[in-house]
Amino acid sequence: MDKKQFNILIKEKFKNINLIAVSNREPVVHEYSGKKIVSNRSVGGLTIALEPIMRDLNGTWIAYGGGSADKAVIDKNNKIKLPPGEESYSLKRLFLNKEEINGYYYGYANSVLWPLCHIVYKQPEFNSKNFEIYKDVNKKFADSVIEEIKSITVNKNYTVGSQSSDNSNAVPGSLPYNDNLQDEADNVIWLQDYHLALAAKYIKEYDESLKIAIFWHIPWPNPEVFSICPEKKEILEGLLSNDLIGFHILYHCQNFLKACEWELEAQVNWADYSVTYKGRRTIINPFPISIDARSIYDFSTNIDINSEEFNELKEIVEPSYQFLALSVDRIDYTKGIKEKLMAIDLFLEKYPEFIGKFVFLQLGVPSRMHIAAYKEYYDEINSLAEQINWKYKDDDWHPIILFLNQLDLKSYIYFYKIAAIVIVSPLHDGMNLVAKEFTMSDTDYNGMLVLSKFTGSAKELSDAVLINPYNIECFADSIKYAIELNPEEKKQRISKMQNIILDNDIFDWAYNFLSKLKTI
Repeated sequence: MDKKQFNILIKEKFKNINLIAVSNREPVVHEYSGKKIVSNRSVGGLTIALEPIMRDLNGTWIAYGGGSADKAVIDKNNKIKLPPGEESYSLKRLFLNKEEINGYYYGYANSVLWPLCHIVYKQPEFNSKNFEIYKDVNKKFADSVIEEIKSITVNKNYTVGSQSSDNSNAVPGSLPYNDNLQDEADNVIWLQDYHLALAAKYIKEYDESLKIAIFWHIPWPNPEVFSICPEKKEILEGLLSNDLIGFHILYHCQNFLKACEWELEAQVNWADYSVTYKGRRTIINPFPISIDARSIYDFSTNIDINSEEFNELKEIVEPSYQFLALSVDRIDYTKGIKEKLMAIDLFLEKYPEFIGKFVFLQLGVPSRMHIAAYKEYYDEINSLAEQINWKYKDDDWHPIILFLNQLDLKSYIYFYKIAAIVIVSPLHDGMNLVAKEFTMSDTDYNGMLVLSKFTGSAKELSDAVLINPYNIECFADSIKYAIELNPEEKKQRISKMQNIILDNDIFDWAYNFLSKLKTI
């Protein structure tokens, strides 16, 4: 659905909604560049997906402020209006000290829950102290939500009690008095991802009647894997404090329900995918996340890739090429970058006719480098890329380019449009929105998507060239197959996938999720 239709339908459903979204990552980071403050859009599927919804519903987004200038731009309530020039939603920042960041973010969220849920043979690093910090930070996020709920209540009561014909006593920025509107207002708290597994429990302790939901953006493992977690009962109990839990695909819902049966002996109703535990009922449903598909398609249709504004980007791919393969990933061991490089090595070995004609460009951003496994993986990727380049290079050509710097969406779309193939090959992933971004950007039908079967997006985008990233030989053959697909078949496949994405875009995702929560 388009933005206008979403706006009409959601307001019919909720009348008046106070949407409070809560995530670790903020949508915009403010940094000092000398004495100047610059704002940078955060990377990642969560912020890409959620921001259009927050803009449209004029919501409040609570997130950790990690930028060097984040404190400099907020008001006395820790808020800033975004985006610049439009000011359609509020970002409320909370701040963490170094011990909290190390224990909650690097320690528990990304050294326990991340590898546990992705099942990519990285052993979680369990540490009870880090879990205590994780609990404390979840409480901190919950306190920020409660503070926001209290301020909404105060503003509402003040506005209602101060009504007059000219509304002259209303709180600045509040809605004009409307008794029906105030009575029908819905406070909806929407938690995002594995960083906040316990937050609902603390919010419900403040007010049991509040509507709270969480969307889990990463996979949920099978119950055998989850059972090794020492804190499994507390994690499940925290999540079951939500009224609604959303996952990307049905399989992840089923894994979660089985875990509730195994670990809590909770009452699971498989007919309606609900769990009843300690008298509280929680619905668990799949909601495949998406992108603002129409906006990306329209933008890509109108972009001129030959424009001088892209001259700097053209210089990134220095070797001459006939076929450009592209990937866009965070540098993370779940993304299958090492396996991808191995497949490209084998591809050039098996099909030497592509030597001198084929270039692979890996765009990405290093992340979580304070965690040893990430630093080791980063070094391993660089070393492997150097080995492959040394093996095949001649005087003016080499096959692998690593460009590990953040780019804006326009730059990514430029590369999507010039690529012969885009490779999305995680070993395990929740959805992966790069696959959908590329597909909607391929308006000239010149490219093809090579997609891991172990992404949520593979369930929808079955017309991609699907691969098992662990099977390096078949992976290499699939690269050749995707490059050599005839133009008509490419167009048919891409068009079909575009229609699927348009039929279930980010506004459908948000409407379906929030509508389900409304019924609970």
